[in-house]
Amino acid sequence: MQENTKEESELDPIPTPIDIKPSPEISVIIPPAIEADDFAIIVRRLSLEHSGPSMEILFVDDGDDGAGNAARSLVARSSVPIRLIHRAPGERRGGVVFAGLVQARGAWVVVMDGDLRHPPALAPRLAEIGRARDVDVVIASRFAGAAVVSRRWPCLLSTAAVKVLFPRRLGRPSDPLSGFFAVRRAALDLDRSGPEGFESLTEILVRHPGLRLAEVPFGTQAGRHTASPRAGVTLVRHLVRSRALLPKHRLVRAGAFGLVGLSGLAVNTAVLWLLHHHLANLHYLLAATLATEASTAWLIVLTETLVYRGAKSGSVASRAVRSFLLNHALLVLRLPMLTLLVEGIGLGVLSANAFALGLLFLVRFVVTDTAIYGRDEPPSTRSAGDPVRLVVDPGPAGSPAGITPKRSSRPARYLPYRYRIPEVATIGSQVRLPELDYFRAQWLGNDTEIQIRVGTVGSRRPLPRAVVTQFAGPPAVEYSEHLARFGANFQVCFGGPIKVVVSPSLGRSPHVVYTNILEALLRFVAVSRGVMLLHSACLELDGLGVLFSARTDTGKTGTVLRLVREHGAKFLSDDMIVVHGDGRAGCFPKPLTISNHTLRAAHSDDLTRLEWRRLWLQSLVHSRQGRRLGLSLSHLNLPIMSINALTQRIVPPPKYAVDRLMPCEISSETRLTDLFVIERGPHAVADLSPEEVMSTLLANTEDAYQFPPFSHFTPSIVIGEDDHQALREKEREILSAAVRGIKARSLATPDFSWADEIPRLLVPGAAGGRLTPRRSA
Repeated sequence: MQENTKEESELDPIPTPIDIKPSPEISVIIPPAIEADDFAIIVRRLSLEHSGPSMEILFVDDGDDGAGNAARSLVARSSVPIRLIHRAPGERRGGVVFAGLVQARGAWVVVMDGDLRHPPALAPRLAEIGRARDVDVVIASRFAGAAVVSRRWPCLLSTAAVKVLFPRRLGRPSDPLSGFFAVRRAALDLDRSGPEGFESLTEILVRHPGLRLAEVPFGTQAGRHTASPRAGVTLVRHLVRSRALLPKHRLVRAGAFGLVGLSGLAVNTAVLWLLHHHLANLHYLLAATLATEASTAWLIVLTETLVYRGAKSGSVASRAVRSFLLNHALLVLRLPMLTLLVEGIGLGVLSANAFALGLLFLVRFVVTDTAIYGRDEPPSTRSAGDPVRLVVDPGPAGSPAGITPKRSSRPARYLPYRYRIPEVATIGSQVRLPELDYFRAQWLGNDTEIQIRVGTVGSRRPLPRAVVTQFAGPPAVEYSEHLARFGANFQVCFGGPIKVVVSPSLGRSPHVVYTNILEALLRFVAVSRGVMLLHSACLELDGLGVLFSARTDTGKTGTVLRLVREHGAKFLSDDMIVVHGDGRAGCFPKPLTISNHTLRAAHSDDLTRLEWRRLWLQSLVHSRQGRRLGLSLSHLNLPIMSINALTQRIVPPPKYAVDRLMPCEISSETRLTDLFVIERGPHAVADLSPEEVMSTLLANTEDAYQFPPFSHFTPSIVIGEDDHQALREKEREILSAAVRGIKARSLATPDFSWADEIPRLLVPGAAGGRLTPRRSA
C-alpha cells in the first residue's frame, strides 16, 4: 500500500499531477490545521463510504503539527488511497485548496475541514448529488433547510458582507463562505484561479460566475478551530481588492443609459406638459400614457444607436417590440403610483411623473441590459443566468440536518374536474384545466393517478430569491418564490398517486398550472406507461398519418388549419401527440394558440367582433417577442411564475378549440407514415436520416419546455423505480422505435406555403414543383 502515498516538494508551488491508474471518481482535499486523532476518525468514516464511488484523500501537510506523521501511519491501513502534499506553514486556505485542486485526479473534488465540523459521510454524497443534478458546485450550507448553526450571528454578518461586495456573483448561494463543498474539476479554469485566495469557495464563485450550483443543508458540529476577528478583517480586505479588479462594462453602460434616460425624461415631461397643461387639457393619466408612447420611441432610437452600438442579439424590430412591452408593463405600475402622488399627497403632475420615472430607472436598466440587449461580457466574466436556488436533501446517508416537506392543512378530498388521457394518466383537479377539456371524464372517482389541489405552499416569510427544494423521503419537490405564501408556489409529491398542491394565486391561473407543472409531469408519466408525449402536430391526410415538427412560432398552427380547411385533413393535434413505439399516434387535441396572422392565413372568420378586438392585445402579449421577453426576465431574480400567472389572468392567451375555429373531424388514432420538419428559407426539400429525425424531434420537444421552472424541478421527478435520467433514456427508446418506418423530410419555404407543398409531396412519384432537392446535412 506504500505506493498510495505521493509526497510533493515544497519547492514546487504548483506540482504536476502524478498519474496513478485508475483515476478515482472523487478526490477529498483536507487542508492543514487538523489533529492527528481527528484525521484518523475522518479516514475511518470515509473508508466506510468506500463501497460507493472510488475515492482518494489529499492531505495538505504544512508541517505545523503532527497530522502529517499520522497520515503516513494510516497509509498502509486505509482502504482509501492517501496522498500527501507539502506546503509552507501559514499559507492561506485558498492557496492550500488550489494546490489540492491541481493535484486532484478525481472528476469531482470535495473540500472539507479536518476538525470534524464537517460530517465525512456527507462528502461523497455531495459529489453524487452534483452528478445527478448536472451542476458544477454542491455547497454544504449552514443556512439551508433546518440546519442549526453555532456562532450564527457572526456567520450571518460575514456572509452578508461578502454578498454586498458581490451581489450578482455571490447572491445565489445561501452560504458562500462554507468550507465544505464539492466542485466538478472540469468546470474550473485553474489558470484563472490562483494560490493567493483566502476563502476557497468564495474565490471559485467570484472567478467562475457561470457555475451551476446546488446546496445541501447540514448542521455543523463543534470543532477545535474558530475564526478570529483578524481573519474576518483579512477576508474583507481580500474581497474588496478582488472587487476592484472586476470589469466595469456594466457600470459604464449604466452611466450611458442614465444619460439617455434623462433625455427621455425631458421628452416625456414636455409631451405631458403639452397634453395636460397647454394644448389639449387631457386628464393627467391619459396624458401620461400618450407621453410614454413618445418617450418610448425616443428611448428606443437613442438606446439602439448610442448605448448599445456593438453587436446585439436579435433584430431591431424584435428589440423595439420588447422595449415597447417593457415600457408599457412599467406604465401599468407607474399610473397607480402617479395617482397616489397627485391625489393622495398633492404633488404636481409633472413632479410626480418625474419622481415615478426615476424610481423605475433601475428596473428599466436591468431588464433592458439583460432581457432585451443581452450581455456583451466575455464568457469568462458572464454571470450565471439562473437566479433560482436549488436545495437538495442529502437523504439518510447525509447529515442530521435533512429536510422534509412541510405539510399544510389538509386540502379538500373532492376533485370536481376529472380527466382521462388514454394510455397516459387519469387526473383529478380542483382547478379547471381548459387544455384537457377534450378528455373530461366525470365518471371517474377521486382516486385518480394525478391529483391537483389548492393549498398552502411555501415559506411564511418572503424569500430573497426563488428556491427549489428536492426532498429524499418521501420523494418530493417544492418550488417557492419571493412573495412567501402569496407567490405562485407549488409542491409535487411522488408516490402511489402523484399529489400536486398549488398556492391559491397559482390556482387562479389554470393555464400556468397546466403548461408549467402538469404538462411536464405528464411527459414523464407517459414514458412510464410506454408511450411518449411528442411536441409535434399530427393530421390524417388522405389516409396517411402525417407528423409536423417545427421550432416554436415557425408557422405550424397556420399550416395545420389550412390543411384541415382546404384539404379535409382529420385533426389529431396541433402541439402534442401520444406516440407509441409501434408507430401509432393517439390524439391530444389541446386548444390552439392563435393570432391575427394565423386566422387570416387560414381564412377563418368564426370569431365574434369582441373576440377579434381582444385578439390584437392577446397576440401582442403572447407573441414570440412577448415570450422572449418573459424568458429573458426569468434569468433575473424576479418571481417569474407569479408574474406569468398574473399576466395570464389579466390577458389570457388566445386559445380556441379547433372545431370552434372551423368545421373539422377529430381522429382518435392514426398510424404514422410521414414526417415533415418545416422551416423558413428558400424553397427546398431533403430526406432526413434516422439520427437527424431523432435529434430534431427531441430538440423541438425541448424547445417547448424552455420556460421555468421546468429545468428546475424535472430532475427531481421519480416515477416507480425510474429517476429523471432513466425516464429520458426510455423516452428516446420509444421515439426511436416509433419513427423507424416513417419517411422523414425537411421542407423549407420562404412564404409560409407549406400547406401547398405537403399534399403534393404525399402523392407517390409526384414532382416537387418549385422545391429544390437538397442534400441532407
